Amino acid sequence: MMKKINIKILLSLVLFIGFNYSCSDDFVEVKPTSDNSEDFFNTPQDYEDALIGAYDMLQSTYLNVMLGEIASDNTLAGGESATDVLGIQEVDDMRHTPLNQQLRDIWSWMYAGVNRANYILEFKDKIDFSGKDQILAQATFLRAYYYFELVKWFGDVPLEVDKRIQFGEQFNIDRTPKADVYAQIEADLTYAASILPYVQSTPGRVTKGAAQALLGKAYLYQNKFDEAASVLENLIQNGPYDLVQNYASIFEEAGENNIESVFEVQYFEGQGAGFGCLQCSEGNVAVGFNGVRAYSGPEYSSGFSFNVPVQEVVDAFQPGDLRKDVAILDIVAWANQTGATYGTGYEHTGYFNRKYIPRTRSNAAQGDRNLTNPNNYRAIRFADVLLMAAEAFNRSSTPDDTKAQAYLNRVRERAFGNTSNNISATGNTLYDNILDERRVELVGEGHRFFDLVRTGRAVQEINGFVAGKHELFPIPEIEISLAGNRWPQNPGY
Repeated sequence: MMKKINIKILLSLVLFIGFNYSCSDDFVEVKPTSDNSEDFFNTPQDYEDALIGAYDMLQSTYLNVMLGEIASDNTLAGGESATDVLGIQEVDDMRHTPLNQQLRDIWSWMYAGVNRANYILEFKDKIDFSGKDQILAQATFLRAYYYFELVKWFGDVPLEVDKRIQFGEQFNIDRTPKADVYAQIEADLTYAASILPYVQSTPGRVTKGAAQALLGKAYLYQNKFDEAASVLENLIQNGPYDLVQNYASIFEEAGENNIESVFEVQYFEGQGAGFGCLQCSEGNVAVGFNGVRAYSGPEYSSGFSFNVPVQEVVDAFQPGDLRKDVAILDIVAWANQTGATYGTGYEHTGYFNRKYIPRTRSNAAQGDRNLTNPNNYRAIRFADVLLMAAEAFNRSSTPDDTKAQAYLNRVRERAFGNTSNNISATGNTLYDNILDERRVELVGEGHRFFDLVRTGRAVQEINGFVAGKHELFPIPEIEISLAGNRWPQNPGY
């Protein structure tokens, strides 16, 4: 799924519902895929093709990103009406159930990614060739990435290593405790980091830095602050990354795959898509969903007005913060300035997620133009790494607030263009400052809900959030049924 490359997914990698997902809702007629491994993995190109298939499912994480904002206190669902994509509205209002279609999509698409990565690793010893270790390391990272998404959203999940979960096998597999899933994620990322280089010749390929950053994040989500501080410090000191001087450039096309991008999901507009199979698009579907409804004017194009920022997050930016106008489009001010016109949707706030709304394009995209926006998703930015490291050093068993301040202020100095707004607090006050900084630095990027959950602050910040329930999302009911009802549902659902 590399940028500007037209991907042809092999028929052997087309996966069905749940563990083997398809676009169809006909669960009764689902058949297991045939095992054609005798005719595959016989050449290095076979492994490379399978790896591209494993990368391809990253593009479906647009939904994880969008719902990670909508579930939080940063944005409202928006859309056309209170019933526009009902599953998104339910997540926004914290009234989602095991029947929620969008949550089922996240489960299905992430397991499709796991299966594609495991397909490669299942046959890792079939032949030997130069560069195989690099392919296996990338596949191992991707497995960890998809499992990290699953454990974030659902907690205990079925775990399989170096083997696909074939349709029907779910009857014999249990949900694995999330501690064990995290242990596998840690092992996978440690291995990948030991093999991969810091720089790849093809943008979007997994690097050592991506593995280290995701490992640090996995530690942070488990409150393993000492381990997180160690791996993130190693990355900061030895990696090739730095903050882009001009924050405004990061989210434009010219800013893709820049020195701040530790891991970036590649999108392009060369493939058509329709609402019957959103994950089939090679474009960033969330961008069209986030766009201004019925927009006509310069710089941007229209969309469906979902995921609209609220006044509270706009007000979270301090005076003089240069990030505010980059992150948030004030459509009233913009219209007054440029003469642009626009429509208003459900829960209209006047604000839009400027990082990921459609930009004007001169060429005609195939399929539905709203679903084929080429905006890459900056999945892990170096600013995120610095703020994670700041948090880890502040919360470690032997706190180092001097280092935590340094990494926090490195981000703030770019945000304000000076050192006058640097933070000198220590202890719990510094911790609060770091979390506040994460909100404004990363707004619109899908991290806020999970930051609130892992820090125990969600119940205070999110309307309708029920402690002991909403930290996790429900396992889709169809998956429990397909597993013979042997899996327990998450608490409260």
